[in-house]
Amino acid sequence: MLKDEDRIYKNLYGQHDWRLAGARARGDWEGTAEILAKGRDAVVEEVKSCGMRGRGGAGFPTGLKWSFMPKTSDGRPSYLVVNADESEPGTCKDRDIIRHEPHKLIEGCLVAGFCMGAHTGYIYIRGEYYNEYLHLMAAIEEAYSAGLLGQNAAGTGWDFDLRVHRGAGAYICGEESALLESLEGKKGMPRMKPPFPAAMGVYGCPTTVNNVETIAGIPTILRRGASWFANLGRPKNSGTKIFCISGHVNHPCNVEEELGVPMKDLIEKHAGGVRGGWDNLQAVIPGGASMPILPKSVCDTILMDFDSLKDARSGLGSGAVIVMDKSADVIKAIWRLAKFFKHESCGQCTPCREGTGWMMRMMAKMVDGSAEISDIDLMETITRQVEGHTICAFGDAAAWPIQGLLRHFRPLVEQRIMDRKNGAMPLAAE
Repeated sequence: MLKDEDRIYKNLYGQHDWRLAGARARGDWEGTAEILAKGRDAVVEEVKSCGMRGRGGAGFPTGLKWSFMPKTSDGRPSYLVVNADESEPGTCKDRDIIRHEPHKLIEGCLVAGFCMGAHTGYIYIRGEYYNEYLHLMAAIEEAYSAGLLGQNAAGTGWDFDLRVHRGAGAYICGEESALLESLEGKKGMPRMKPPFPAAMGVYGCPTTVNNVETIAGIPTILRRGASWFANLGRPKNSGTKIFCISGHVNHPCNVEEELGVPMKDLIEKHAGGVRGGWDNLQAVIPGGASMPILPKSVCDTILMDFDSLKDARSGLGSGAVIVMDKSADVIKAIWRLAKFFKHESCGQCTPCREGTGWMMRMMAKMVDGSAEISDIDLMETITRQVEGHTICAFGDAAAWPIQGLLRHFRPLVEQRIMDRKNGAMPLAAE
């Protein structure tokens, strides 16, 4: 269990003042100039050595990503872009950071901008997060008024401006290159890579895109030291993570815990346990809607970190833990996710544009049992034709939930089909 003194987010539940005075009382904006005085290379090396991996889903090492930015300018400006789109079903961690700890994010933007040679940062926030947007704008105004942004930001000698851009409700804009397209005023559609954003990002300039939780945690890590963060969690899975626990638990919540915490402990100690007790657990989606579902037999012992979940053929993703007890129709739940991904596909890539519709319709047949047994293998084949064959990872995200269902719950799907053939008529997909 994470000790209170090791928590990065002291106001995650909004029990204290979220404005500048409250943030400073919790240690934010303390010694920011001293951190930057170490120099760009030293700070990037410290971020590398702390072992922070991106908290948006991919888990790419943060310091390494920052190091891709050009050291000297070729005349083009560099930019920092913060991904606050957070449209992954089940995920609401960035929302609480922006709502209750906005100054952590703002200070993190200044530090990250300095490390990238960027004098301007953009926060791309989900349009539906209206109240969070108001908090963020108020906090940015406070920071400007206090001299923490703008010229000689926080007395660091670095000029840094921060702008907020509201999205329009497209899940695909959570993909970094689609986000950049949207930020430029174009339709949110992923770009081919290379070139990567560090070479040609927003407005054709060097850009790094990071998640809210990634950026917001950096100043605290640098104040307390890279070794402190590296000693939390497990090797190659360092530090703390905000987990969003929802579904069939007694107390749905967001909680900051060490990476590597057992899933069972996370659910039982923080979310009040599974509704009806642990033995009533049927399955868990461990990292947001796009991660493959896991059955109870795996959930009994699985650790919540990037590598453990990857070894179990799932993923940590955004850290959204969606719990389903034995009352849940897992086939219908995965159909509902297939419907979501079909709706949110940008349509640029043929395997995704066509495949998501195929998968949704075939899942609907599996829900009401009207599919054939042979359709199960056909569905698996279709997911493989989508996965890995699209410009961005959206195709993978659409395929993985179905692959997880067929991997762990194939007998349930087969039984549904046989029940239909034998005269039983389950509720059809709506």
